[in-house]
Amino acid sequence: MQKMDLSLLRQKFRGSILGALIGDCLGSPYENEDMLTTGEKIVLQKAFDKLEGPEFKAPVKQFTDDSAMTMNVAQSLVEHQDLNLVDMAKKFVKSYYREPHRGYGPGVVTVFKKLRGNKFSDLIKPASEQFDGTGSMGNGGAMRVSPIALFCYNNYDRLIDMTKKATQLTHTHKEGVNGAILQAIAVHQSLALNPNQPLDPIIYIDDLIKKMEAFEEDDEQYLDLDETEVKPYRFKLLYIKKTIDRCSMNNNVQDEEVIQNLGNNVTALDSVPTAIFCFLRAQYPVNGIKTDNPMRRAIQYAITLGGDTDTIASMTGAIAGAFYGDEKISKSLLAHCESSMEFCDIADRLFDVTVTNKN
Repeated sequence: MQKMDLSLLRQKFRGSILGALIGDCLGSPYENEDMLTTGEKIVLQKAFDKLEGPEFKAPVKQFTDDSAMTMNVAQSLVEHQDLNLVDMAKKFVKSYYREPHRGYGPGVVTVFKKLRGNKFSDLIKPASEQFDGTGSMGNGGAMRVSPIALFCYNNYDRLIDMTKKATQLTHTHKEGVNGAILQAIAVHQSLALNPNQPLDPIIYIDDLIKKMEAFEEDDEQYLDLDETEVKPYRFKLLYIKKTIDRCSMNNNVQDEEVIQNLGNNVTALDSVPTAIFCFLRAQYPVNGIKTDNPMRRAIQYAITLGGDTDTIASMTGAIAGAFYGDEKISKSLLAHCESSMEFCDIADRLFDVTVTNKN
């Protein structure tokens, strides 16, 4: 990563952590809702406009397991100034038992119970036993990985190693791990870019495709599998490249097409590429979304796709925030998110630890 002004880098740390929180808090009320109708999009637009209004005093939107585990990862990195898997696992488990209402999925709850049962003596076995030994393909690793991408802002190899190890505490399936890696790379890549210069989405995607090649090597040619089976993330990134090129020429893309090709569910494969697309799509105007703020536009667009709205919007917010920094975050929207001051504080503490240690 090229040398960056430290004040801008701090803004980007805040932007990524707070972007993830906003996406989670504002996306969770719409989870699994059908958002494709014109009426639903109008309702969402009015809801965002109302939340941004300076005089609106609505109840604070609660965060879910997405933000809870993101906070756990950040706290562990700050306290140990390195990856400490035992501590991270303990923080996950303690947070769940302290606040089980955060929306944790049944699969990860089973992992937490087994970790507690074996007294954290075997950190990987509980996750590896999921789904008849194949491990989880879900996006639970990807949704919480942004603090690692920030912590390793100038050490790419360390980023990959730490992401793999941290993800395997709950997700051991190749697609689950690779999805977390892709999300971490996207945040890391956004962090390195200057938000005051135009972003080229094609170059951005080409860089992701090149980096992901190392994790989707075709070693199964003898099975006669097509690219969608052997290199599924590359396949989706290529779709994003083609589709973003259409958007840049004012050729609007239907939400149904995006969902069909990228997905909007809880698997990593059907949500991480979607979050990346939402960030890049918001570089251009989107029909039905009225705002000049590209950060809000990215998160709002992610929610309009429906499905796993809290996680996809949270991952989108983490990527977008790492690019724009916290200056593009609406203070009014942030004020409606639970514990926003605590998340801003942990972002600052993570920045201080990271820059001091020159990771």
